[in-house]
Amino acid sequence: MTGLRRVSSLCLLLCVTVIPGVYARQKPAARKPSLSLKAQPTLGFAPLRVRAVIDIKDGSDDYEEFYCAGAEWDWGDGTMSENSSDCDPYVAGTSKIQRRFSGDHTYRQQGEFKIVFKLKQKTKPVAAVNATVQVRRSEEHTSELQS
Repeated sequence: MTGLRRVSSLCLLLCVTVIPGVYARQKPAARKPSLSLKAQPTLGFAPLRVRAVIDIKDGSDDYEEFYCAGAEWDWGDGTMSENSSDCDPYVAGTSKIQRRFSGDHTYRQQGEFKIVFKLKQKTKPVAAVNATVQVRRSEEHTSELQS
């Protein structure tokens, strides 16, 4: 009975000591990056060519949800653009996310348009950001109305 009690005490001591050590060596959880959208210009006359740039800021470089994600642009005027990449399989601690996306679009009509950018894994959105662009009537059309 005494030998069994020593083994049980030893097991309890090892289990309590070893398990926290195992957890302490695990990699910290990946931090989710944030998206920033900058559209230039945000105001102008039709036809207005706009360049939109997405920067992925902060967070982990190997954030799995953002790795090899597709990009979807909804330009707010009924047109959409998409792109995707062919990437190697994800490897934690090694794979790097893409930190910048850009797109150009020309608005031909006047109005206020909401640009929506989505980062997607297959069909599932994993992050989104938006900005607004104001397009006025072309200068030629405005001067015709004044004369």
